[in-house]
Amino acid sequence: MRSLVPFRDINVHASASHYAFTSPSSPSAQTLVIERPSGDIRLNDGALLGAKRVSSIAGILGIIKLRLDKYIIVITKAQPMGRLKGHMVYKIIATEFLPLRERTLHDPDEDTYLTLLKTLLGTGPMYFSYSFDITNSFQRQASSNPSQALWQRADDRFFWNKFIQSDLIEFATGAKSGSGLRQHGTQQTGADPFILPVMFGMMRVMATRIKSTPLTFALITRRSRHRAGTRYLTRGIDEHGHVANFNETEQIVVLNEGTRGMGAMGGDEGMQNGTIGGFESQDVQVMSYVQTRGSVPVYWAEVSTLRYTPDLQIRGVETAVDAAKHHFDEQIKIYGDNYLVNLVNQRGREVRVKTAYEQLVRTLVSGPNEAMQADYVTNEKIHVVEASQNNQEYDRLHYVYFDFHNETKGLKWHRAQLLLDQLKDGLVKGQYFRGVDMPGDSQGRLEVRNRQTAVVRTNCMDCLDRTNVIQTMLARWTLTRQLIDIGVLRPGESADDDLAFRTLFRNIWADNADVVSKSYSGTGALKTDFTRTGERTRTGMLQDMNNSITRYVLNNFRDGPRQDAFDLFLGAFLPDSSGVGASQVFVDRRPTLIQAIPYVLAASFFLVLISSFARPKPESTIWPLRLFTILWLAVGMWCFRFIYTHGVLYVNWPKLNTPRWANECFQETMGIIRKDKFIGPFVARHERGASNARISNLEEGKKRIQ
Repeated sequence: MRSLVPFRDINVHASASHYAFTSPSSPSAQTLVIERPSGDIRLNDGALLGAKRVSSIAGILGIIKLRLDKYIIVITKAQPMGRLKGHMVYKIIATEFLPLRERTLHDPDEDTYLTLLKTLLGTGPMYFSYSFDITNSFQRQASSNPSQALWQRADDRFFWNKFIQSDLIEFATGAKSGSGLRQHGTQQTGADPFILPVMFGMMRVMATRIKSTPLTFALITRRSRHRAGTRYLTRGIDEHGHVANFNETEQIVVLNEGTRGMGAMGGDEGMQNGTIGGFESQDVQVMSYVQTRGSVPVYWAEVSTLRYTPDLQIRGVETAVDAAKHHFDEQIKIYGDNYLVNLVNQRGREVRVKTAYEQLVRTLVSGPNEAMQADYVTNEKIHVVEASQNNQEYDRLHYVYFDFHNETKGLKWHRAQLLLDQLKDGLVKGQYFRGVDMPGDSQGRLEVRNRQTAVVRTNCMDCLDRTNVIQTMLARWTLTRQLIDIGVLRPGESADDDLAFRTLFRNIWADNADVVSKSYSGTGALKTDFTRTGERTRTGMLQDMNNSITRYVLNNFRDGPRQDAFDLFLGAFLPDSSGVGASQVFVDRRPTLIQAIPYVLAASFFLVLISSFARPKPESTIWPLRLFTILWLAVGMWCFRFIYTHGVLYVNWPKLNTPRWANECFQETMGIIRKDKFIGPFVARHERGASNARISNLEEGKKRIQ
């Protein structure tokens, strides 16, 4: 009988000729065999003998090809995170790379690739379930086909290991491939249980209670695998309509879990004080509310130059219209009406992003109507752009700008309520999902009683700190509404009235903010003291300052390798197998003098420090020491000025898929230096190859996920 869910237990049988994967709990299931060193995949009826080593794993994460070899990545340790509607969810703790052949050549690039992947897998929060589709919201699961394998039901956006599962997927579907797989043109359903979908993001499942009513509270944030990357290296939209830092967050409440009623529930009767159709329900009820966040969908970028504030670049809005249409086509199809909440500043450098977004919305909707609200704080407290008629799908876009920083200035966080007041009509109309267990259904499917027909899509510049505050506020309001609707709370009461639950709720949402922020910026979120306690504290401000400084360092000097790891794991870059042994990708090809200047700066600082504390003998002349100190002080000041002026040369850019705008800035800066009368001749004399070779790498092997 075909298994639709992944195996919970897999044994790996390793030999010199193959790896064989079996499930001890399913002895009648076929054995998955991956030949060594070819990588050919086949299914075998029964176990294979002759294995040298047998080990137990939690699942197969995928197969990836690097320069020298293919590697099977297996999950060796997984931590249970809790049960959601009876299904256990796990977090990946440890992985292992199984090479298909023993390497006979040492290749520095191969070692770097492996280091990047292992670092990503060791730090990236990845989750999976053997029996539950965590890539889809409860509402989408209710519409999925239960006769399909779990991996076939997974949401493509959040199926994070789909690229490295492509060999197994092609084998299972019988698709033709140039990767050396043994295909028969027919589906190999015996491979389905070995394909395990993994989600990247955040997951918390907690058993709790509100006013003595027990329930399960869960929060899931799913990060899109499209246009994934780091803070200043992935902004805006791409030509396929994918935006940077796109996350879907689902807040879930499960009631009566473990107690099932015997009677059917009337769907056309109203709910009053926990009763449906006049009878108290003991069936399992699931309520969920989905929000999204994502970068402003125009072509824009921020170029790191070692200054605290990067240089902002925005292309003409007209160039992004087609890409934005692709983006909103998908968003409207999946979520319905989109309330586009924009929180960027209306003054300073961010105003250009605000203006571009509003111009885009005006272009998309029919006969745009605009309305602005002012108060004593700002002339543009709220700015709404909506269609005046409903002629097309894009008229389901509702743009709402809120001047977050000005309205909440001076720790007046309660004024974020002004945005909630503006959105309430849309939130009520958009509803939320509610489903009830079908009596006697062995697959645990839900009978849908209510659907969410709209989503709030929130953004600021990073889609992190300001966005977190607003999403938490909307989630709290919706949760209170849900609990009132089913009778757990009375009208006028709030989920915040229960102090124990309020603490749990705030901490889970603050944890969510930290996880999303660490994945994108490298540090925890800012303003989480407000999320956790409901007020701003001095300790929180000091922590924000620390996080801001850390972000500066990481974004300038560490994000390049992190971006490379994302691109490698997600298939945005395919390593080239030519030139093995000759490291060309990760070598620093800047002119030697350019590379040396930071070391000269450090040496000059050290020498000035030493000479400042030196105590000359009384009979010796002091002017040589002073001249020495002044000389190295001048050298140090020149080096510092050079680095600060030409900071783009010292940013740690990605080596695999360097952004076009970064390459242009690098070239422009090198052109300026070559024309410099003092240092230009030395740079030209000591250049090793083309100056842009450091960041303009081999075109072979580059591929963007379609």
